[in-house]
Amino acid sequence: MDAMGALGAVSASLWVQGAAVAALFGLVYYYLLMPVDWTKDLCDVGFEPTGRGWRKGFRTRAAVMREAQRRRRLGNLPPVYPNGWFAVLESSSLPRSGVEHVTVLGQNLAVFRGETGTVHILDAYCPHLGGNMAEGGVVHGDCLRCPFHDWSFNGHDGKCASVPYSQKVPDFARVKHWESFETNGFVFVWHHAEGEPPSWWPQPVLSIMDAGWAFVGRNEFTVSCHIQEIPENGADVAHLNAVHGPGMMGLSALSQHLWSAQWNPGTEPDNQHTAELYLDHEMEFFGKLRLLKISVRANQIGPGYVEFAMDTTFGPIVMLQSVTPVEPLVQKVVHRMHCPRYLVPYAKFVLYGECVMFERDVLVWNHKKFEDKPLLVKEDRQIARYRRWYSQFYSENSPKHSFQRETMEW
Repeated sequence: MDAMGALGAVSASLWVQGAAVAALFGLVYYYLLMPVDWTKDLCDVGFEPTGRGWRKGFRTRAAVMREAQRRRRLGNLPPVYPNGWFAVLESSSLPRSGVEHVTVLGQNLAVFRGETGTVHILDAYCPHLGGNMAEGGVVHGDCLRCPFHDWSFNGHDGKCASVPYSQKVPDFARVKHWESFETNGFVFVWHHAEGEPPSWWPQPVLSIMDAGWAFVGRNEFTVSCHIQEIPENGADVAHLNAVHGPGMMGLSALSQHLWSAQWNPGTEPDNQHTAELYLDHEMEFFGKLRLLKISVRANQIGPGYVEFAMDTTFGPIVMLQSVTPVEPLVQKVVHRMHCPRYLVPYAKFVLYGECVMFERDVLVWNHKKFEDKPLLVKEDRQIARYRRWYSQFYSENSPKHSFQRETMEW
């Protein structure tokens, strides 16, 4: 080989090594610094297309999902929209003067952040001629201007602030204003079937606001079930070892997850809308060695928000869960995780594990029937307690699924 050829070979080798090192540094950077974002849509879990039709490209996951849902028995469902606070957005997705069209609780909402930073929620449709103010609407101060005729509505109370081509604004011109609250990285909306004002508010989790803490990442799942069934998992202790016992990689001989839990409702007048779950978790390797113990205190606050405080082998982790009804049997579930900065690499491992474990629950929820009179044994008594506790979030006019079936595609 001549000198030029040898030089070329060395250059190529150095290029390959440099690319490998860059790729390695890229992976390390991504794992250490980039927040996790694990998102699964409604048809992504448990609706895998099979059969000749799929192989020929004639059936999509969405088509398989629709067919499965059409054949599914639903059971005698509780009301579909409980009373309480529900997360409509994550704060990071709503910049100043930004507006988002959000469909939750069977409603179309315009969620916008005023120029002062305050979040407001109004009905999306302008009462003038029905323009959707969340689609092309413009924020001015704390008002939202409709893109159809430039009518402007105040975010604080929903009153019409101006009609640009009219000398007078009608006193009765307004759009429905929804009570909102922002904390812990979520924007919440208050829903009550009887129109009652909020009787409690989600409180800030002070630890996640500490400068020494970091945002680890999030996941998002769209689930086909009744909202009550998702937090019911906390009281269903027996499902933990059945669903979440096998190791994450499916190698049960290598590792097992061991669980124990206790669920209790709040009993004081000021905390009856809350419940607590105490959960202990360990990983057992080769049937003998137990490592990575995590003790969890989960605080359920209302029908659709949970705060998890995790005491791990290496330090504290906080995870926040929101469960929001989009439609009667469609729930949007988001988890956001925070921890001290030094713990981020380990917390990402915990978050990935939580994603895998939660996906196992989704697989069950997407296909199960709601049993309003379940056959329970003595060891299931916490499920009955949970259902009695959760019933406080329903009231006389809470909408039923039979009513929704007439107006929505279900």
